Amino acid sequence: MPSVLIRYVRLVDALNRTVGRVLIWTIFVFLVLLLYASFSRTVLRVPLVWSVETAQFLLAAYFLLGGGWSLKADAHVRMDLLYARWSPRTRAFADSLTAFCLFFYLAVMLLGGISSTHYAIVYDQRNYSAWAPPLAPIKIVMVIGLVLIFLQATALFVRDLARWRGRPLPEDDAA
Repeated sequence: MPSVLIRYVRLVDALNRTVGRVLIWTIFVFLVLLLYASFSRTVLRVPLVWSVETAQFLLAAYFLLGGGWSLKADAHVRMDLLYARWSPRTRAFADSLTAFCLFFYLAVMLLGGISSTHYAIVYDQRNYSAWAPPLAPIKIVMVIGLVLIFLQATALFVRDLARWRGRPLPEDDAA
C-alpha cells in the first residue's frame, strides 16, 4: 500500500479513537441530566421543559459521533452465519465489495444531512415543542458524525483491500 494511504488510515483511526474516548464521558452528562430532571419533577415539583429534548439531542450526538469509533472497533451488528467461517482474506474481499453499499448509503445520508442543516440555519428551524430549541446545532453534529463514519469506512476499505491482497496493515493496539 502507498504510504499516503497508510498515513490516512492511521490518521482517521486516531481521530475516531480520540472522538470516541472523549464521547464516552457524555453518557455521564446524559445520566446527570436525566437524574436532575427526575429530581426536579418529583421532589421540587418543577418539571423541566428542556430536559427531555436535551437528552434526545445528547443521545443523537452520542450515537452519531461514536459511529466512526464503532466501525473502527468492529462493534457494529453483522450476520455471522457464513462470515465467521471464512478466512480473513475472504472476509476482507466480502467487506470490500459490500463497502460500496455503505458508501452509497453514507453519501445519501450526508447529502440529506447537509441539505437539512442548510435549511435549519437559513430558516432558523426550531423544534415544535414548548421549549422550541434551534435544530441547527444538532444537525451540524449529525453531519460531522456522518463525515467521521464516512472517513472511517474509507479507512476500513483501504485496510480490507490490503488484507485481501495478502499485505495487511498493522493494527494499532490503542483501540
